[in-house]
Amino acid sequence: MRTAALIVAAGRGHRVGAPLPKQYLGLSGVTVLRHAVDRFARHPEIGLVQVVIAEADRELYYAAMRGLDLPPPVTGGATRQRSVLNGLEALAGQGLDMVAIHDAARPLVDADTITRTLEAAGRDGIDGALAALPLADTLKRADDAATVAATIPRQRLWRAQTPQVFRFERILAAHRAAAALGDDDATALTDDAAVAEMAGYRLLLVEGAERNFKITTSADLARAERELAQPMENRTGSGFDVHAFGPGDAVTLCGVPVPHNQGLAGHSDADVALHALTDALLGTIGAGDIGMHFPPSDPQWRGASSDRFLRHAADLVATRGGRVINVDVTIICERPKVGPHRARMRERVAEILGVAVDRVAVKATTTEKLGFTGRGEGIAAQAIATVAVPVQEQA
Repeated sequence: MRTAALIVAAGRGHRVGAPLPKQYLGLSGVTVLRHAVDRFARHPEIGLVQVVIAEADRELYYAAMRGLDLPPPVTGGATRQRSVLNGLEALAGQGLDMVAIHDAARPLVDADTITRTLEAAGRDGIDGALAALPLADTLKRADDAATVAATIPRQRLWRAQTPQVFRFERILAAHRAAAALGDDDATALTDDAAVAEMAGYRLLLVEGAERNFKITTSADLARAERELAQPMENRTGSGFDVHAFGPGDAVTLCGVPVPHNQGLAGHSDADVALHALTDALLGTIGAGDIGMHFPPSDPQWRGASSDRFLRHAADLVATRGGRVINVDVTIICERPKVGPHRARMRERVAEILGVAVDRVAVKATTTEKLGFTGRGEGIAAQAIATVAVPVQEQA
């Protein structure tokens, strides 16, 4: 199914007590919003990420999202429900099956929670699903004097979180119906599940995570910093690939078409540089090699763009809580000349991986006319990748 993530980031967040809206505050070196967007942008089942922002935050948004390939942000409304509806309307007509709606103020959502919620929402007879936690504390109801008036049974009570995932056309219709009631009634609906409930939809509760808390106060922001301060270790992987020249008038290197009097022979687009880099990334987490994930015997990969392979490897790193620190690619050939295209190659790799360009190196060398590359029979590439991943406890 084609699924989009809708990240709601139009609120002002005054209770955090900062000069900027909380979604643009720094959290371990990047903004709260960037953390939330990255979690969905790297998830293999999310095909599109759309962010809803306040118009006044446009410059802050573009600074926070630098390096990501996202559609233009949607301007939010006076209420959360209006903001979500604006985002849904912007996504209408794009052939979506599902949409995952998530609060930007929940930057620590994990890939497993996203996956569980997507799976539950896709079940037959279900209109949507939401991450939530069963209530563990005893509940008390107070009177006007703040004295205990009653104890509320906690059985079957859950604390709702996001993401909340819905069949796209159903939740769009529900939000349109809520908006038709007027802003006062819509404001009373505190999340998208409430909008769906009002429409009579059937929703599943999915086990969320304590770490997926909402940043509301400065204490929450400090807690998020502590959560992200888990021990990390650096891992390095290497990759090597070779492709022979064949018929054609260009070769693809690092995702960039380079004019040449020959092409490269291969099952996919034969991008020897991205193939080597994909293996290097897979090596950092012990995830096998490119052939295990994209077998050359499988016809669906014939002529495929190799950026899909590299993105898949980066997604696997991200789902393990890791991030790319830097990558280094060396292209080995006599022809074509790499230098004139080097800058664009670095930019393209950075785009695919969602990292800054200064974390990407692309170099070229020859073998001084020695060997198959020296004879002009093909191109080789080697790559090294370094990632940071959470320290795993030893078995």
